[in-house]
Amino acid sequence: MTLSDMLAADVAAFPALHPLGQILALLATALVAGLARGFSGFGGGLIFIPMASAIAGPQAASPLLLVVDWVMTLGMLPQGWRRANRREVATLLIGALAGVPVGTALLAFAPPLVLRWIISVTVIALLAFLISGWRYKGRPKAPLGVATGAVAGLFGGVAQLSGPPIVAYWLGGASDRVVVRANIVLYFALASLISATAYVSAGLLRVDTLLLAAVVGPGYGLGIALGSRLFGFADEATFRRICFCLIAGAGLLSLPVFDALLH
Repeated sequence: MTLSDMLAADVAAFPALHPLGQILALLATALVAGLARGFSGFGGGLIFIPMASAIAGPQAASPLLLVVDWVMTLGMLPQGWRRANRREVATLLIGALAGVPVGTALLAFAPPLVLRWIISVTVIALLAFLISGWRYKGRPKAPLGVATGAVAGLFGGVAQLSGPPIVAYWLGGASDRVVVRANIVLYFALASLISATAYVSAGLLRVDTLLLAAVVGPGYGLGIALGSRLFGFADEATFRRICFCLIAGAGLLSLPVFDALLH
């Protein structure tokens, strides 16, 4: 069978793999997740991954968010490259090189039901961590950076939830805010390439994933755009509380005990 025949077969199988009801549910989830990210700057993955895992399975949800989020933030990469402290970013990426394959192996081989419990519990734990407001206050250090990158890579590999460790490490320090933002943008762009390589190697990133991203991605992008416009209607603390509530709702509703509500 030629490559074109394989691609044609994947396209033909798409409706069976992802029925209309599933796609509409993923679109709605992506829209809400994009709204959260647009008006608060965080929380998109913490909302999308648990809900999408309940709708389509974790092995579909994580590669899907990887593709969608990478495409949506690609335009930020040139400025991030210019302004970032690339040495600090490289330190975390070294850790990610160790953490991402472990997380990817867990995603590829663990039973889906076990993965869903892990993802839901992890989301709730990360939410508690975010609410606590804890930040690392010191200057970036190479050993701590590698360790942070490894933890973030593990979370990213299994569920694309690497944000909270990275934010806690960089946002509380003494570095310039512009540099920190650029660091985060550059880290996620390059860490996504590591995750994509691992996902392809594990057979998790397939043609149907790219097709699904093309359908669901506009919902995420629309949510980001609408969320950005909504930002001026309330103060930051209010939006942060709304985002926390959305994350809590996603984490709890996605627990397997509530499957009857989603199917």
